[in-house]
Amino acid sequence: MKLTVIGCSPAWPNPGGIQSGYLLDGAETLLLDCGPGVLAQLRLAGEWPSLDAIALTHFHLDHCGDLIPWVWGTFYLRSSSGETVHRPDLWVPPGGRERLRRIGTEFGFVGMFEDAFFLYEYEPGIPFEAAGKTVVGTRMQHYRTESYGFRVSDGESTLAYSGDSGPGPYLVEVATDADLFVCEATLASGDDDDKEVRGHLSLDEAEAAFEAAGAKRLLVTHRPSELDTPTRFELASDGLVVEF
Repeated sequence: MKLTVIGCSPAWPNPGGIQSGYLLDGAETLLLDCGPGVLAQLRLAGEWPSLDAIALTHFHLDHCGDLIPWVWGTFYLRSSSGETVHRPDLWVPPGGRERLRRIGTEFGFVGMFEDAFFLYEYEPGIPFEAAGKTVVGTRMQHYRTESYGFRVSDGESTLAYSGDSGPGPYLVEVATDADLFVCEATLASGDDDDKEVRGHLSLDEAEAAFEAAGAKRLLVTHRPSELDTPTRFELASDGLVVEF
């Protein structure tokens, strides 16, 4: 597979940065998360994205915020041209359909997301097919927000993606023997996460999860530009392309 990092900023954007979005190419294309700035970047390749599926790890804004302008762009293009606009599949966490309907009442209307996407919910630990790839969502610990990590396989190679997560055995479950482990490392130290329930990783914790999982390659992401990253780590950047 080929991974293109569309955006990798943490909850606040790095200077000039785009927030979470990771595009997996193959016979079909799958976007993992769709944070602010992702849609504009995808549009550089054409008037409107024609990817096959999107899968969300959770509903924090930096991972899903561009779904709203995606809806409005779909409606505008449809009404201005009268042509059918491509509707990708959208896979969301359990209860996500109702959550999107509630968001619709604040930002437009109930059902707005169902008009722009073919909407599906995945279940923890149960494989689902998205853009010709097999995906498994594993529940992670991200404060008190329901958040998932993904394991994605095309039958030849496997990507593991932590989403947002504190330390725990679920990271190893997602990343065991993966060809590429895209893992967040938002914190300078685990001590910086002073909440009652952890929600992010330090660089050392990401490395420990990678080693425990026996994954082949680690790509650190969601890393603030304010923090130094030793050169021995491979660090995600907007536009980076990785083949694995």
